[in-house]
Amino acid sequence: MTAPSRPDQTGLSISCVDAVAAIPRDEWNALVGDDHPFLRHEFLHALEASGAVAPDTGWAPRHLTLWRGGVLVGVLPSYDKTHSYGEYVFDWGWADAWERAGGEYYPKALSAIPFTPAPGPRLALAPGEDRLAAMQLLAGSWEGRDILTWHLLFAEDAEVDDWCTARPGLIERRGVQFQWQDAGYGDFDGFLMAMTSRRRKEIRRERRIVADQGLSLHRLEGEAIDADALEHFYRCYQITYLERGRQGYLNAEFFQRLRESLPEALVLIQARLEGKPVAAALCLQGRHTLYGRYWGSEVMADCLHFEACYYQGIEHCLERGLSRFDPGTQGEHKLTRGFSPRRLRSLHHIADPRLHDAVARFCHEEGAQVEAYCQQAEASLPFKH
Repeated sequence: MTAPSRPDQTGLSISCVDAVAAIPRDEWNALVGDDHPFLRHEFLHALEASGAVAPDTGWAPRHLTLWRGGVLVGVLPSYDKTHSYGEYVFDWGWADAWERAGGEYYPKALSAIPFTPAPGPRLALAPGEDRLAAMQLLAGSWEGRDILTWHLLFAEDAEVDDWCTARPGLIERRGVQFQWQDAGYGDFDGFLMAMTSRRRKEIRRERRIVADQGLSLHRLEGEAIDADALEHFYRCYQITYLERGRQGYLNAEFFQRLRESLPEALVLIQARLEGKPVAAALCLQGRHTLYGRYWGSEVMADCLHFEACYYQGIEHCLERGLSRFDPGTQGEHKLTRGFSPRRLRSLHHIADPRLHDAVARFCHEEGAQVEAYCQQAEASLPFKH
């Protein structure tokens, strides 16, 4: 942990820590709350302590912390990256163009949650702190370094707006995901009744197909997820990546640490055949949102992915009073199953004006295409009204 800088005119000082463990868990969590599990100390520590996030994997923790006197008043999870894997806002083309022109794109500074394309807050501040003043101080920390770029990924709209106000000139990039939102459906049948007859029948048919193959679905939460269930899930998780010829980003120790330190956030959806688990999807939940994240199957079964990763999550939200289900990135097939497009925004600081201008033009053109796509997707939603 670097010593805090001299306080600025607002009394704030900044310090960089190379491990979230350098900050006491209770102090960190007092700022971030429990709405978003990925920002919690336990989640970030599990990534680092398991070795999934470390300098030798291309993720060097460089968390930015704000202090007022000796009191922690702000945290921004941040990393120095030597590649662009595990981010889901792809800048490989920018890096390639810059390096072909003779420049060095990496290392770059990144404020995001590793391997987690889930929208949520990134900067957490104590009540009463001036957000714009805090952002200006934080921006000075990476603008003064010998790096080409800084990136803020999957932040909420209000935070993106504040960053743009605090630091004009940041490049905004648009993206889209598909998420489910409760519109007062009551239960799963109520959700289906809000859809067109054709889509309602199709979803019921898909669920019957799963049952007709002898598969049953079971949701386990918190302490009910024992070591055997987690071990089986991890085998399934690795299968998903091995089918693509590579290993998963996350190791078994990471998931075990989550089970031990953050059990209340875990929801395991398990598919069983003749009583034996054969597929699994692991979700995390906050106060209002279910996040579908990790999935794998030992069997080839029609429609099982839709059931385990979408329909079970919707049912869980409706039963637990969660208002939103974020099933993960990509996938137009979510649209026809009741997941609406959600517009996303990322921010990018690029120090060299030549690359800055080229990327800004690209993002402007791409943004228009993304908006047109969102409007087309909204018009294609399978609801009656």
